[in-house]
Amino acid sequence: MSVGPIIIFDKSTLQSLSVDESCWLDNFFLSNITPLFFVETLADLEKKGYSNLTPQQVVGELAKKTPIGAYPNIHYHSLVVHDLLGNKVKMSNRPIIGGGVTKISPEGKVGVHFKQFPETEALQRWQKNEFLKIEHNFARQWRQSLSNLNFELMIGFIKNIVPSAIKFKDLKGIKEFIDQFVTGNDKELLIFAFEVLGIPENARNIILSRWSKEKNPSLNKFAPYATYVLKVDLLFYLGLVSSFISRERPSNKIDLAYLYYLPFCMVFVSNDRLHKRTAPLFMELGQTFINGQDLKLDLGKLDKHYSELPEEVKLQGIMRFATYPPEEINTVIHKLWDKYLPVWRKHSQQKKTKTDFPKDSDKDLVEHLNKIEEKSVPVSTKEQITADEADHVIFQRIMPVKKGKWRLVPPEVEEAIKTKK
Repeated sequence: MSVGPIIIFDKSTLQSLSVDESCWLDNFFLSNITPLFFVETLADLEKKGYSNLTPQQVVGELAKKTPIGAYPNIHYHSLVVHDLLGNKVKMSNRPIIGGGVTKISPEGKVGVHFKQFPETEALQRWQKNEFLKIEHNFARQWRQSLSNLNFELMIGFIKNIVPSAIKFKDLKGIKEFIDQFVTGNDKELLIFAFEVLGIPENARNIILSRWSKEKNPSLNKFAPYATYVLKVDLLFYLGLVSSFISRERPSNKIDLAYLYYLPFCMVFVSNDRLHKRTAPLFMELGQTFINGQDLKLDLGKLDKHYSELPEEVKLQGIMRFATYPPEEINTVIHKLWDKYLPVWRKHSQQKKTKTDFPKDSDKDLVEHLNKIEEKSVPVSTKEQITADEADHVIFQRIMPVKKGKWRLVPPEVEEAIKTKK
């Protein structure tokens, strides 16, 4: 699949797409799948009121649309705690993923190897309507927790940070107040953050000790990512107080949790009205918000364009004939590639003029990567490195030959995959 701008989408966006449209989402974007997306999807097992499909079929259909090449982000709360403890969280528009093992190849190259993500394995089961008992139980508990959400205690705690003389006109005004509020450097602010963020008791003294050793820095400099999440929460609760966010829909808190992951993407796409109002306020690292229906429309244009290609071209697979967006048309996808991967047009032209492209090169690449994976050996725990420090990074994935009406891989790559099995 292509490497494109890093995108986060909510469940409403994926639900709106056809399976064929979802192929192009997968092909032209690198998807960061938030834990929240998996939870919301699984929770539909206990949702009532579907007309033509069972809950299992609804979840299965959504799983079929979920990008094959997605990367599951580490849960935000784990990152918040690590950030406060001094393990800085990189907010660089890239997903933060876990589970990699450092290995050394026969040539002495050091790499980080990832087996297929457990989330991906679960999605593959869900596509076949196969669900574990624990997943059914989790879905039931999640649905019950949604109906029991009550924010009054936290609202009473948080509204006291706003001086009585201040009256907000809109969410933007609340955000400006919060931005200034988190620049404080007193101990009470840090303890306040502990309460709002739900920091475990056994970590609080360690965090306070680090803060003292660093000579009491401001909160936003001490733990930038934790501060960012705190700002999202404060906007929600102060938005409730000021009636800019409805109290009638408790799930608004769940919807807003997608914003916790904005620092780990370039593009956020959603059909949710609350996202449209709030996400742009937090796009502090140059991200772009896209309306889900606008993206669907243009993915449909891509599907129509590629459907008109000769059959012999389509039989080569998306991996080969759709490396870059087609320059014959113009979509929001093109604009996002221009913004985040501006050299793509030059590379696209170079590929068009290259006439000696070896037919077996994709097969050779697959075989080469398989060899590296098989021959590399793990290093000691002390020698573990990050993906940024590695000579190479390898992700294992089970790639289907087709998705919807589209062939994904060239015939020779399919043969290489069969040989590997």
